[in-house]
Amino acid sequence: MKADMHGVLGLILGGGAGTRLYPLTKLRAKPAVPLAGHYRLIDVPISNCIHSGINRIYVLTQFNSVSLHRHITRAYHFDSFSEGWVRILAAEQTPKSAGWYQGTADALRKQLFQLQVPNSTDLIILSGDHLYRMDYSKFIRFHREHEADITIAVKPVGAEDTSRFGILKADEESRIENFVEKPPIDELDGLESLKGDTPYMGSMGIYVFRSEVLINTLLGESGSDFGHHIIPTAIKKGMRVYAYPFEGYWEDIGTMRAFYEVNLDLASPNPAFDFFDVNWPIYTRARYLPGSRIIDSDIRKVVVAPGTIIEQSSIRQSVVGLRSIVRSGVHLHRVVMLGADYYESAAEKAENKKLGLPDIGVGAGSVIEAAILDKNVRIGRNVVIRNHAGEPDAETKSYTIKDGIVIIPKSVTIPEGTII
Repeated sequence: MKADMHGVLGLILGGGAGTRLYPLTKLRAKPAVPLAGHYRLIDVPISNCIHSGINRIYVLTQFNSVSLHRHITRAYHFDSFSEGWVRILAAEQTPKSAGWYQGTADALRKQLFQLQVPNSTDLIILSGDHLYRMDYSKFIRFHREHEADITIAVKPVGAEDTSRFGILKADEESRIENFVEKPPIDELDGLESLKGDTPYMGSMGIYVFRSEVLINTLLGESGSDFGHHIIPTAIKKGMRVYAYPFEGYWEDIGTMRAFYEVNLDLASPNPAFDFFDVNWPIYTRARYLPGSRIIDSDIRKVVVAPGTIIEQSSIRQSVVGLRSIVRSGVHLHRVVMLGADYYESAAEKAENKKLGLPDIGVGAGSVIEAAILDKNVRIGRNVVIRNHAGEPDAETKSYTIKDGIVIIPKSVTIPEGTII
């Protein structure tokens, strides 16, 4: 039986500048980064909210937020007979605050007036760059059954991963006794909560607060971040802070390597996260694109999004995004292609030819491996992008190398015959 979600308000944090996903975040907010050829990162937490019965959702944004606002406005509409909504809370200057968000807690503090929604009993705080399915109603029920002030979703982690998480120590009843944000290995003694190879509980950055507790805490504490300030202080003050164990798939895809590997895994026969789950679909904007056209090509372990044209090419273990154009003789291996925002008309292609510009898409004869091609890129004929695994990070005007992955930023042109 699901908990009553009528009094629950969803808060999705849009994140900061998204430097770990740069240059994909050069011109867009992190939650607006395309995922799996067809979606945006923000679609995951919003879909989880909708399936869980949470239909009042705020998305807090700050950096490069225009495309995120546009996507949410076009994708999420509740009917006239529903009380549901998805609303943007952008950073703004007010008589009480003239600065930008300084952290997760500070973002909510600066929007405190908006959070005081009538009949709101609990607030669930979510991140905009995680990939997982979670029934938040079970999370809320656990929170209420334990009469908790704050509940944190956790997953077991090993010592080698503790520096990526807030690590908490919980007793047998799941009440948290201690919380340390991203401790090094030599400071883990006494933080074990479980047995086996993954004895530590890592915070997933997903929280449930009683509404009154969150509002009073934000008013009474000056700390700007939940992990570094709010949660440790609440524990020290004796608040009822509990750990909710989550056993399903969950991945933080806020880094370039994680984003790249997660996308490629989606093209495998048995991906760790499956978008084909009919009982819990991930929603996104309906675009009404034509079915993809694939002509005389060798396609193996590939996700192909709608509106794509592939001509006489070989593609292996890759993701080919919306409206992608892949011309004859192209070889793609372990490539995440984010696609295009539009199709070029015959007149635009004629103008490209006059200016010596390649058309949007991948030009004939090009060979690309271990790369991410952002939207609207123009890859000329016979371009070679080779694997740079193990090489140091680098950045030029036309490409970035990060974690051994070559990233071609949005709308960049790579001239014919270029070798990277």
